[in-house]
Amino acid sequence: MNSASVSALIAKHPSLKGSKSKLEAMEPGAYVVHRSWGFGKIQTYDEATHRLTIDFKDKKGHTMDPAFCATTMEILPGRHLLVRKEENPDEIAKMIAESPVELVVEALKCYPNHATTVLDLEMNLAQVVGEEKFKKWWAGVKKQLVNDPRVAVPERKTECYVLRETPVSAEDEIMEQFSGTRSARRKIVLAEGLIAAVRRQDSKADLSAVLKGLADAVRDSNQLDAAQRLYGAAVRDDLTKLTGAEAATLEPSQASLIANVRDLAAIAEKIPVHFQGRFLELIKETHPVECRDIVFNLLKVSQGKFTTECINFLVDNGHSDDLAASLKRWQTEQNLRAPVLLWIVKNRHSKKFAKLLNDLITPRLLGAIFFGIDYEALQASSARRIPLADILSDDSELIGDLLATADPETARDLANTLLLNQGFEELTKKSLLARFIKIFPNIQSLVATDPEGREEQLMVSRSSYDRRREEYDQIVAKKIPENSKAIAAAREHGDLRENAEYKMAKQDQQMLMARKRQLERDLHRARVTDFKEAQADQVGIGGIVELKHQDGSTTRYTILGAWDGDPANHVISYKTPLGAALMGRKVGETVRVKTTGAEEVHTVVAIGRYESGA
Repeated sequence: MNSASVSALIAKHPSLKGSKSKLEAMEPGAYVVHRSWGFGKIQTYDEATHRLTIDFKDKKGHTMDPAFCATTMEILPGRHLLVRKEENPDEIAKMIAESPVELVVEALKCYPNHATTVLDLEMNLAQVVGEEKFKKWWAGVKKQLVNDPRVAVPERKTECYVLRETPVSAEDEIMEQFSGTRSARRKIVLAEGLIAAVRRQDSKADLSAVLKGLADAVRDSNQLDAAQRLYGAAVRDDLTKLTGAEAATLEPSQASLIANVRDLAAIAEKIPVHFQGRFLELIKETHPVECRDIVFNLLKVSQGKFTTECINFLVDNGHSDDLAASLKRWQTEQNLRAPVLLWIVKNRHSKKFAKLLNDLITPRLLGAIFFGIDYEALQASSARRIPLADILSDDSELIGDLLATADPETARDLANTLLLNQGFEELTKKSLLARFIKIFPNIQSLVATDPEGREEQLMVSRSSYDRRREEYDQIVAKKIPENSKAIAAAREHGDLRENAEYKMAKQDQQMLMARKRQLERDLHRARVTDFKEAQADQVGIGGIVELKHQDGSTTRYTILGAWDGDPANHVISYKTPLGAALMGRKVGETVRVKTTGAEEVHTVVAIGRYESGA
């Protein structure tokens, strides 16, 4: 746009006066990045219609009003990486592959003061590298940047990457930061980074001051919890080895910090992922006799990658047979938690674990998975994602593998369990049920509509009803009104066809309304009970039943509402296969439950009544 065109536009829109330089830069041939349309190139400006014509990646010849573009579009300088990628793609491709740190340095040179926020730098580099491979590429580059003396790497995402005028070694920078912080947690992180820098450069720097500061922090700081103190002691001891000092004289020792076996589960929840393997080896050294039992107990309540670490540790230490037996027993006792179930299904085809897991891949495991998903859904305070439910949906072969040895009756029971599960949306249930029907066509009858259009009532406890009611009220009274305001605000940004904020707000609206409808249906079907109507002469909702199993052992179960469940305390819903089979039974009667590949036989030994609050 020439000066006359810009002046005419500002006269028409006085609010654009502050954008004069940007408007003047909107010349044919200039490269741009638009908030919604992304990277493009200005082709022409029509003075008669006051419209720019821009070729975007997915929209060629797109016409736009410069007044609107002034606030939604950035004009890129000639040295910008996106411009260089367009005009000299081979050069940029070579830097991406061979000199990634140089690419970051070149990116920083384009910013005022050679500095920009983490988010802005990552967004621009993602466009240069490509969204698909950026995450993996950037993870490697960040590790290299820490060691480059030219770049100051921010500690937090709210801070900036800075291209220094004078290079500073990573070692000197860390030592300076260490001396300047009073945070014990930060000292541990910095000391760990210093160890890596010293080892990498084979440095002979004097680390005594850092060692003393870290040792004092680990010993005296009240900022550290048990897991942080243990990890700090491990970093301290690593630093001690580099300095040649005697680690045995430092207190507290790592062994003393895990001396109390009862503390280990809480510590395991919080230790860094990369320290988990060392943590298990430390347990082995500190508790050589009890180690096996300790790790089995940790596995039972483990989460995430620590589940894998525990299993690998047990296998590597010769406990494979014990592990297989324990997993089977936990499955029978309904004590297989979601993280362990998730590990089993992910590794069922692994060469290393196939033999160990072979006997577990049965319909019984699918029942345990449904139970685990239902339990997580009932415990959740919000509609968060459930990884176990996700893998059941995403792995198209999983249901087929688990039903391979099932008979039609078992498959039908499991399909019923799926339909009653609280952890899936209705569309997902239908999709999963289709996989059942593919193997057992007769299950199709489960989805037939009730001729009278009636929906079964659900007996629920007051607490479980209140949880759902509270979520519904939050959606209706807070989340939907907030979303409506967001949609209204987004409308004011201009053309809705190129308004990303508007599209996102509308997507949020669809999800909120779907969840609202589901909750309305659930609450409409619910009948709240205090379980006082339970009888003492036969099993009913609100009853306590003692069962004798085939192996002679006994278990007391409390049978409560459709949304209740606490497997750790043997509380089950009356909608579960076992709960449904027990309804109406009397002392001395035998119950046969086929929810898995094998039939389970239980005898009712005693019946009691549940007392709320007891």
